[in-house]
Amino acid sequence: MPLLKIVAENLHSDDTDSVDTNGVRAITALSDHTRRAIFESLPQGPRSVADLAAATGITSSAASQHLRILREAHLVRMRRDGNRHLYSLDPRGLNDARDYLDKYWPSALAAHAAALREAADADPAQPTRR
Repeated sequence: MPLLKIVAENLHSDDTDSVDTNGVRAITALSDHTRRAIFESLPQGPRSVADLAAATGITSSAASQHLRILREAHLVRMRRDGNRHLYSLDPRGLNDARDYLDKYWPSALAAHAAALREAADADPAQPTRR
């Protein structure tokens, strides 16, 4: 099972704040390749369900289902234009995901620095001090 789905399934609202919950929801929504393809086709501007379905090679019904999940994760917004629904990017979901991941950045950098130190200590080609 992918790590993001495990995290999302084990996330409880009573032991985390809403930014964490929303951040995980956004990351989980983007873990699906079809939803990610839909999301990645929106920076150019608003697009209809039919356009998004054609761009990703799925039916309009399937695109609508994926868009519902992206909307719930605050990654896309929908507005009506006559009888069409137009979707565009919603920065709230990306902000939540970034805030969630930023919490882990200091420990990730520390782990990277430690790995570099260990690799340098283990490399016999490096000159030793005397």
